[in-house]
Amino acid sequence: MSPLPSPGEMAPDFRILSDDGGTLARADFAGRKLVIFFFPKANTSGCTIESKAFSALAAAFAKADTAVIGVYADSVAAQASIRQKQQIPIPLGSDQSHAMLNAYGVWGERSMYGRKYMGITRSTFLIDRDGRIARVWPKVKVAGHAEEVLATTRAL
Repeated sequence: MSPLPSPGEMAPDFRILSDDGGTLARADFAGRKLVIFFFPKANTSGCTIESKAFSALAAAFAKADTAVIGVYADSVAAQASIRQKQQIPIPLGSDQSHAMLNAYGVWGERSMYGRKYMGITRSTFLIDRDGRIARVWPKVKVAGHAEEVLATTRAL
């Protein structure tokens, strides 16, 4: 697993496919704050709860001049399906190549019930208006997380 970028470092560039058939790139958010939350897998309970929590706060993030995107390793079709099914207003990106996931240090070996596999560690990054990492939340616990990120974003 690559190391997580640290606060103060420039955020890694990325260009990934979006659930709407377009692309999402760091350059698209230049001059704005950006929250990127990484999910282990589409259509699972924890990921759905977290997506809905960020979605419920979408207007508050927008008022704080902050864009929010979610990123998985699943296919664009899976992203589009969950976004439509759960009525998630924020863009969801697909990084099946793992280039962005590796750049942000969230792709690597994981273990569950004694079984090892490659996957995403649930993590969130706040990028400031200058494109630098402002805050990192590694190994996120879902409950209350979106609210904490919003409070940090407002203070930035």
